Amino acid sequence: MSLLWEKSAGWRWLVRRTRDSKPFFFTFAALCGVIPGVVGFFVMQTTNSPSRSDQLESHLRRTARPESNMMGQVNKERLAEFLGELQRKEDTNDRYVAALRGETLTRKPYVRIQPVPTQTAGEENKTKDK
Repeated sequence: MSLLWEKSAGWRWLVRRTRDSKPFFFTFAALCGVIPGVVGFFVMQTTNSPSRSDQLESHLRRTARPESNMMGQVNKERLAEFLGELQRKEDTNDRYVAALRGETLTRKPYVRIQPVPTQTAGEENKTKDK
């Protein structure tokens, strides 16, 4: 930065101007944020036309591997089950307990792992000794 300060008259003018004038500082800061945002917005709009994205999506769906389709279906089913549980206001704490243990709840739909067993005094001492 010192190289800029020593050699560039334009840089020194900009620094002096933003230091001395609050309106200039806020205008300069807004332009530095707004102009790149506007340019980025228009670039995204022109490169992502709706008709092209529809064509691309249909092409990707046609050429997808069976494993990808199967994983998509499984994820859709799991999400539907989870949202259904939330809608029915069911207790889903076992999900979080299993996640803390590093497990994934794989089960038949609507079969829940029921209350987490409480640790006995002997088990608590074993976990503390580790």
